[in-house]
Amino acid sequence: MKNLILLAIVFAVLVHPSHQLSRHEVLSKFVERRRSGVRSEAKEWVAPSISSEYSWKLNQYSQDGLQENDKITSLSGQPAGVTFAQYAGYVTVDAEAGRALFYYFAEATEDPSTKPLLLWLNGGPGCSSFGVGAMTELGPFRVQPDGKTLSKNPYAWNQVANTLFLESPAGVGFSYSNTTSDYQNGNDDNTARDAYTFLLNWFERFPQYKNRDFYITGESYAGFYVPELADTILKNKNSQTSFLNLKGVMIGNGIMNEETDDCGSIDYEWTHALISDEEYENLRCSSSPLSYTAHNTLSFGEIYFDGQIDPYNIYAPLCSSDSNLKWASSLSIDDTPTSGLDGFDPCSSDYVLTYLNTLEVQSALHANVTNLPYEWTECSGVLSYNINATTMFPIYQRMMAAGLRILVYSGDVDAVVPVTGTRYSINALKLPIVKAWYPWMNTELDVGGYSVIYKGLTFATVRGAGHEVPSYQPSRALTMTKSFLAGKPLPS
Repeated sequence: MKNLILLAIVFAVLVHPSHQLSRHEVLSKFVERRRSGVRSEAKEWVAPSISSEYSWKLNQYSQDGLQENDKITSLSGQPAGVTFAQYAGYVTVDAEAGRALFYYFAEATEDPSTKPLLLWLNGGPGCSSFGVGAMTELGPFRVQPDGKTLSKNPYAWNQVANTLFLESPAGVGFSYSNTTSDYQNGNDDNTARDAYTFLLNWFERFPQYKNRDFYITGESYAGFYVPELADTILKNKNSQTSFLNLKGVMIGNGIMNEETDDCGSIDYEWTHALISDEEYENLRCSSSPLSYTAHNTLSFGEIYFDGQIDPYNIYAPLCSSDSNLKWASSLSIDDTPTSGLDGFDPCSSDYVLTYLNTLEVQSALHANVTNLPYEWTECSGVLSYNINATTMFPIYQRMMAAGLRILVYSGDVDAVVPVTGTRYSINALKLPIVKAWYPWMNTELDVGGYSVIYKGLTFATVRGAGHEVPSYQPSRALTMTKSFLAGKPLPS
């Protein structure tokens, strides 16, 4: 169960409040745990039936006046000239347990009353959609190297949509529970239920967004989060919840199905010269699960510990004290990148960690830090998570049958959830091809990647992007998002 456990451990970083593990330390812990792992039987996820709870949850959690209370006057270190509205705060999803989820919401820079609403979910399970997604990927700002000031992200997605970032489940980022056992009970069922409850109440707090075109997006383990939340919305659709006008989903470098993800990961490692021929023969999909498990530790030893390679982008530099890639000097990114790393700073997560642990910043965000038994971290050190399913194929079939717009995209230099696994998964769905493989253009002179349009689903690669596509290729990611929201094929 390679990729699922890899993501559960690599992303759900086992951090102590005063110590955050390096990626290599996290991978070392993954190897130790993987030695006893075995591949699971295929298991389908079943969406919970919760529409009957709708009325009492609304009565329990009054939203009167909370929208104005959540409005952000100004973020600490915010650049001049910000005209769009920002909100941040908590939505209670279980009053008895004292469980509340933190959100950050940036309205569209222009015409927010007509733009769609886009929900972003980071994966892990256990990583912050605000600190990772908003602050290092697609949000309106990036944190400067000083850890105190912000700069404008010229490729922010709130140029094309109202963007909502949810820190989920409880125990991630600023989200919390007053019942500490909740942190030990993380699983897909509870995450989907809480996210759905969050949405019902958030729309009551922001009624102007009811019936707005709504899209769910995310990456990595959100390859499970996003379809599961969409499936929950579809299953519980009734007259009371009709304002949830779900139009589509967009998933980047997301897990889909255990077996095809595993096979794709092995083939990616070998075809990109990350493992030896001998190890490939031991690992390839014709091997038994026992053989696969026994040799997996050697594979990761060959790739990461000997070579000191970042698996999230196998060609990217690692953060170091003498790194000279600073956002302060990279804001001149244009629409015709000359390299695969324009605008990318490998130390950006360090700046975010400093920024979000500043009391002035937390106050501006209305973060209830007195309820947190931990400091803010990129990925949770308190959350234990149990995976409820091994495949999303049945949910994809249901989403396509419901007519949802679906875009699955892959940064092509990610070795954590690589493009090969995603392609194997899509091929396993056996969908008719509407438009065959073609290069899509970010600008007239810049190939953004490649795309195939299937009946019910579009697949796209993003050239030169790692696991977090909007971090590595922000211009190409924005072009892709514009096309998706407009319901148009990627430009050819």
